[in-house]
Amino acid sequence: MNSVTSENRLFIGGEWTTPASDERINVISPVTEEVIASVPAGTREDIDRAVAAAHRALTSGPWPSMTLEDRIGILRRLRDLMVEQSDLLADTITQEMGCPISQSRSIQVVNPVRILEAYLEIATQYPFRSVRSSSYGHALILREPVGVVAGIVPWNVPLSLTMQKLVPALLTGCTLVLKPSPETPLDAYLVARMLEKAGCPPGVVNIVPAGREVSEYLVSHPGVNKVTFTGSSAAGRRIAEICGRDLRRVTLELGGKSAAIVLEDADLDQTVAALRLGSFRNNGQICTLKTRILVPVGLQEEVVDRIGSLIDSMQIGDPRDTATDIGPLVSERQRNIVEGYIASALADGARLTKGGGRPDIDRGWFVEPTVFADVGPDTTIAQQEIFGPVIAVIPYGSEEEAISIANNTRYGLNGSVFTTDIDRGISVAKRMETGTVELNGNSAGFLAPMGGVKHSGLGREFGPEGLDPFVELKSVGISGEVAARLQ
Repeated sequence: MNSVTSENRLFIGGEWTTPASDERINVISPVTEEVIASVPAGTREDIDRAVAAAHRALTSGPWPSMTLEDRIGILRRLRDLMVEQSDLLADTITQEMGCPISQSRSIQVVNPVRILEAYLEIATQYPFRSVRSSSYGHALILREPVGVVAGIVPWNVPLSLTMQKLVPALLTGCTLVLKPSPETPLDAYLVARMLEKAGCPPGVVNIVPAGREVSEYLVSHPGVNKVTFTGSSAAGRRIAEICGRDLRRVTLELGGKSAAIVLEDADLDQTVAALRLGSFRNNGQICTLKTRILVPVGLQEEVVDRIGSLIDSMQIGDPRDTATDIGPLVSERQRNIVEGYIASALADGARLTKGGGRPDIDRGWFVEPTVFADVGPDTTIAQQEIFGPVIAVIPYGSEEEAISIANNTRYGLNGSVFTTDIDRGISVAKRMETGTVELNGNSAGFLAPMGGVKHSGLGREFGPEGLDPFVELKSVGISGEVAARLQ
């Protein structure tokens, strides 16, 4: 794999421009712990230029007069280029953040394409213009672009989350300033070059890697009309505070501590098989992973044994090897955080049944897949998002207790129910305080809205609900005759 290269310019206003400072962001391999590339560190001046370019593109040039079909055409060409360059994208993401290459190819690149395709399907049915009539009056309802969007993307699934911001923004006619994570800026450069080839007009998408202070400046920029962010709940609260001061629109997809409720009639073969990706994919660094496994007291030991056997079947090692199931964490800092949670669980009296240390690998930020049993539902490991390959098995005595434990966190992003009684499973799912529930490991797909309740976020992505945050509603009063003609 030799896909990563250093970059010296920023993509602003449709041009590759010289950054305002000589500061650099180093991209460090989580496998070798060495610098593998670098990109410019964006400054406030660079953000000012990017926002100005996005505003110009929004109000002048070809973009404002393009039809929905024109915008769809650009995104279809982007989709084709992503498919054509899928190996390059997958290799880049694996080298940036350590996702096993087999998962980068089957998830990190495939899902962004599916997200794009799903939004294209929805856009043709979305009511950008509609008519409503009553005995009191007639209205033409317009859904117009909200304006300049700031999209802030984390490092764990960078291409998927770029598409979650970029595609609905472009479909609705908005323009975008994209701020990729300092850990994973390289795939965003590949997207910029694909957008050029796809015919995206200058300034419609601008890409500026930057650190925390400059990111906060982007969020607070008076030229930004909307912020869409995926990341930690702590960062989300800060962004919400900043946007609240200026009444700026904001969508937040934040952390999770998702519960998988295993009912006593569950098919345990199916359940444990679903946990392979449902709890451990991307080295445990996905906000929707099921990290709390709630099991009947009488089934705890069998489930723990089965999960242990599952882990034994998973290979830990170099993510560039197609045989690898578990790679390193993204950074030394992230490994330290995860190891701190493991120590906390031991101090709280949880029973370590698997892992808990570092594998016998000379270099890289690895942590063994780790399982704790007899975990108390109020302990730190059961309450805090760990973002590593660590799960807590929590025993329960009744269905009511299971639902109570599942809802006993500040998070509410995702969850699962495993049962052979589908009606019962749906009944339990309805009582879980979370934005999405997967029944027997079945994904809701990219046509369904995704987002969280409580500290897991504000708003929704995917489906027509994912386009709603990017439009402003306008009502135009019209005559009955005009209404009849427009309907």
